[in-house]
Order: sequence, then C-alpha cells, then structure tokens
Amino acid sequence: MARLCLPAVSRLLVLLSVCALLIAACGDDKSENATATPESAQSQQDETGCQAVSDPGPKDVGKLAKPKEKLSASKTYVATVTTNCGDFEITLDSKRAPKTGGSFKYLADKGFFDNTKFHRVEGDFVIQGGDPNGDGTGGPGYSIVETPPSDLKYTRGVVAMAKTEIEASGTSGSQFFVVTAEDTPLPPDYALLGKVSKGQETIDKIAAVPVNGSTPIDPVVIRQIKVSER
Repeated sequence: MARLCLPAVSRLLVLLSVCALLIAACGDDKSENATATPESAQSQQDETGCQAVSDPGPKDVGKLAKPKEKLSASKTYVATVTTNCGDFEITLDSKRAPKTGGSFKYLADKGFFDNTKFHRVEGDFVIQGGDPNGDGTGGPGYSIVETPPSDLKYTRGVVAMAKTEIEASGTSGSQFFVVTAEDTPLPPDYALLGKVSKGQETIDKIAAVPVNGSTPIDPVVIRQIKVSER
C-alpha cells in the first residue's frame, strides 16, 4: 500500500520510507537501550512531559467490514484521545462529515486505534496517527469517500483524514492528522473529521517531541480513543 501523505511533503516520502525501514531494522537494539534505567525514563518524562513507554509495534487488526454508520447531525460526538503525553478531545463534525465521522467512531468502538502511535510529527505542520502498522503504510482494509467542504481551511486544531496522492478527494481509511500550524496551504482534498476542542496543550507537547526526520525518537502512543455522545 502506498504511504499515506500530504502533498506538501510528497518529495520526502521515499527518504522517509527508507528512514522508517532503517529504524525498524534497528528496533531490537533501540528497545534494549530504551529500558536501560529508571533514571533515563524519568529524564525523558522531565524533558518532554510524556511518559516513557515501549514502542507497541505493528498491530494485527484483522479484517473489518466497511461500515455504513453515519453520525446524526442533531447530536454532538466527542472523541477522547488518551496518549502517554496527555489527553485531548476532538469534537467530530457530524453536520459536514457524517460518513467520515461514522467510520472513525466505528473504528474507535472496535478498539482499532488503541495501542497504536503517532508515527509522524512535524511541529510546524501536523501530527499524524491512526496507522496500525505504525509507519504510515497501514489502514483498516477499506476506504470511504466524503467530499470535504469547499471552503475548508486546514488551520490550527483542525483534524482531517490522510490519503495517498492518487486517491480521490475526500478518501479516508484510518489515518488522521491534527494541524499544528496556524494555517497551511493544503487544498480542501482531505476529509474533514472535526476540531480539537480540549487539550490543545497535549497537541503542543506532542508537536515538540524530538524527531528523526518526522518520526518521533521516543514513541508517542495512543492508548485509547473513545467516542461518546454529549
């Protein structure tokens, strides 16, 4: 499967893919070093504000049927994202993106996102997660299409779905990104999910973790995503 991406960095995809392979190849040595001492874990927590955790590795999500669920425009849905760097909430846009939100809720209800990670962090652009493979190549085994609003702007706190460059506008699987920049030049091609409504400080914390390219040096793990009605 092609790497899910955003066009602003498409020329870096090959380099990032190579880096990801190199990181994976060295995974055993890194995991040994990462568990060296309690003092090293405490140092990471002090410097980043994130709890030191092990890399969860790829997750076997099995085969999922394509959902038919849609959010009700008359209800408010909030996704609570729990990570080792803190929690944040996304209010799903049930009016403008009922299919995209319905699919996201379907996956969250099945525990799809639990114990995965933010595989991509670009502090002045986006943070991206939702990939069971953990390297930007995975998804749920299906895709849905919902045309984004034509006036959609990807500004700070907006949450949308990633797609490959060859997929149609509004295509989504499971990978999502949170915009960390005040504004981006992205065209309205990426399916809208919602907007961060609480916990922006956690987003800022994740956006500031040390990276190798755009891959966090220490894992930023999504412990759980739970969608509730309010």
